[in-house]
Amino acid sequence: MGNEWNLKSLEEIAHVIMGYSPKGETYNNDGEGTPLLNGPTEFGPHSPRATLFTTDPSRISEPGDILFCVRGSTTGRMNWSDKKYAVGRGIAAIRAKTNEEDTYFIYCCIRESMQRLLSLTSGSVFPNLSTGDINGFEIPWPEKPTRGSIVHILRTLDDKIELNRRMNRTLEKMAAALFKSWFIDFDPVRAKAEGRDPGLPVNIADLFPDSFEDSELGEIPKGWRVKPIGETVQCVGGSTPSTKNSDFWEGGKHPFVTPKDMSSLQSPVILDSERHITDAGVEKVSSRQLPVGTVILSSRAPIGYLGVTSVPVSVNQGVIAMICDDDLPNLYILHWTSTNMDLIRSRAGGTTFAEISKQNFRPIPVPTPTKPVLDAFMANTAPLHERITLNVRQNRRLDSLRDTLLPQLLSGELEAPQTIEAATEVV
Repeated sequence: MGNEWNLKSLEEIAHVIMGYSPKGETYNNDGEGTPLLNGPTEFGPHSPRATLFTTDPSRISEPGDILFCVRGSTTGRMNWSDKKYAVGRGIAAIRAKTNEEDTYFIYCCIRESMQRLLSLTSGSVFPNLSTGDINGFEIPWPEKPTRGSIVHILRTLDDKIELNRRMNRTLEKMAAALFKSWFIDFDPVRAKAEGRDPGLPVNIADLFPDSFEDSELGEIPKGWRVKPIGETVQCVGGSTPSTKNSDFWEGGKHPFVTPKDMSSLQSPVILDSERHITDAGVEKVSSRQLPVGTVILSSRAPIGYLGVTSVPVSVNQGVIAMICDDDLPNLYILHWTSTNMDLIRSRAGGTTFAEISKQNFRPIPVPTPTKPVLDAFMANTAPLHERITLNVRQNRRLDSLRDTLLPQLLSGELEAPQTIEAATEVV
């Protein structure tokens, strides 16, 4: 640590606003009052998602504040306050006393020192951090120019990561809008049936019929069919090799995907997993390794996470995998599954938690368009998914670079000015 680097407690350099539970009579869900973050489960992957409001907003986060979970199984989870929130119990809002740039510096220090901070927790079942724990927590506090240089470097990387995420959300919406237009609203067919221009290139418009016919799902375009999903793709599940046998896990290099891995996806792209299994472990999984391009759906805890494999993976018993080598291509299945999630959940059973079994999933009817229409859909959406995948891969590299630089910058091991040019070249 450089000579000018002092340690400061958060109490010295920041306002720490510990949340609390407003009185029950002040709660509502009709939008009256201030949005209330009532717990860390309302932290979305991009920004917080408040579902309740309160007319008693005694403790408020401001836009740009750090939101930090201080109790329960999610202690240590962080997000940014994108607007004013009433801060509920279990959350602290942290704001530098100086400026927004220093708030970001504090965020970086907390992220780097998370294990040290979590070591202060109390509680036998779930960890908890008290006001004193957070206020007394010390972080390095170099002179302002050094803090500014470090923030510039790390923010350059974070901004590029966020830009890629926003681009991916736009690309995903574009693909979803095309799926809805062609396969939910049947816009091209309706336009032709009514004598209107479908607004598509002639070679694509000619692929769609100009009338409908009845099916078990109601009207569908003439010539299309309805089949059980289990007849259009190969639906398989997974299993977990015994964790007591080190031969299945120690030194494993093959991704082993669970719903927990899928819960943190920013985009529906599976590149890796938290845990890995060996060749022997793969042999113990009922579905072995799934090929690239498989659509996987979390079937419990909870139902609904979705992704497409970009590398061969194995999965546990909490996943239904759809190998798309028959009638329907994987991006059609991805969007069909997303669009019909309520229907899928309605087929779930289970007493402890909802679970959709393969037996209940396979009979769900799915419209099956003609192959030329599906080929046209893939020709339009596959490049979007490829761009999404490239962005996810780049973000993984940027995450790794940031996580490598962060401790070295905050310890003074790396001089910030020397690192700025290198970080700028990467992005």
